[in-house]
Amino acid sequence: MTASITEAAAPPAPPGRRRRVTTWVVIAVALIGVGIAGSVLGGIGEWTQRDALDPESTGPSGTRALAEILREHGVDVVVVRDRAAADAALAEGTATLAIADAPALSDDALIAVTDAARDVVLLDPRARTLLLLPGATTHGVGPGSAVDPDCELAEADRAGAITPGAIYLPGAQTVACYPTGGGYGLLVTEQDDARVVAVDSRALFTNEHLAEGGNAALAANILGRHPTLVWYMPGIGDTDLPAGDPTLGELTPPWVSPVIVLLLVAGIAAGIWRGRRFGPLVAEKLPVTVRAAETTEGRGRLYAQARDALHAADQLRIGTLSRLGRMLGLGPTASAEEIADAAAARTRVDRGAVRSILIDELPHTDAQLVALDQRLRVLEEAVHASVRPNNVRPERNSR
Repeated sequence: MTASITEAAAPPAPPGRRRRVTTWVVIAVALIGVGIAGSVLGGIGEWTQRDALDPESTGPSGTRALAEILREHGVDVVVVRDRAAADAALAEGTATLAIADAPALSDDALIAVTDAARDVVLLDPRARTLLLLPGATTHGVGPGSAVDPDCELAEADRAGAITPGAIYLPGAQTVACYPTGGGYGLLVTEQDDARVVAVDSRALFTNEHLAEGGNAALAANILGRHPTLVWYMPGIGDTDLPAGDPTLGELTPPWVSPVIVLLLVAGIAAGIWRGRRFGPLVAEKLPVTVRAAETTEGRGRLYAQARDALHAADQLRIGTLSRLGRMLGLGPTASAEEIADAAAARTRVDRGAVRSILIDELPHTDAQLVALDQRLRVLEEAVHASVRPNNVRPERNSR
């Protein structure tokens, strides 16, 4: 019972402390969310890069559909991702080697890994990998229209028309098919029953484009010539190239990284220690009562600073018309014209002159504004004198 009374009597945590704790929790959750989002986006970018021409990928740029078609036709598709596995798979018998662009391999390594294959299909040939087709060079990109083979290659004739992507110029002993844009979409070099094929598979054999035209037939014809297809996706670990230029981390002294980390920690600690605390902007509770005179003075300073004589004149006239309406006994719905006519009739002044003072005149300079204010004062005093001839002139403190 005593414990219950003590707990009930314990004061609740102050609202300011709860607000600060909640704020830091929200900040921590937001930072965690940003970190997770960054990791996901980084992973998406990495997967997109790995996805291109990958026979195990079902994405638009993958080639899973082509691999399944080849397996249905009795071709054993072996996917390897390192050079040692590729050499072991090619050593087991007659096979076709499908290889994407291999910037991590040197020229000697590229020639060594392709020499073990009966057929070699360059899926994404660049200028360097075309060394396997002597004399062949890149030429650009085709115009995007379907073309017929127009060559003496049986596999291309059976496939029919395709729409080439990248196009190439052939060498002296190269069979060139699908002429377009001044180049050819397919190059084939044969020697001693061995064959090297160059074709832009990104535009033809990926999941996104395989069903177009004769793409699927051409892919099955050139990749399924032998019972085994070794699909080699070179990785960075296969590189035999010498180390390139030193990185920025290698060039900087070893003490730089710890100093940078120390400065970051010191900056974060200083921000937590001396940073602004989240809380109310004002100590007083709203709404705050402000005197009308302060509002009027502040508005007047703004008009004066902006040199907006016309707007200031409107405010002067609004005040004068309001006071004249009350003096003349007109209701709050009386228009400016009605008040002007009533004031002219009461003071026996020309109606056009009174309307000019209360409505029509447009001051553009400070001097004209001062003159208008004087005329408004005179008119108001005249109306007041005509309505209450024995009273003093009206006070204008509310203007």
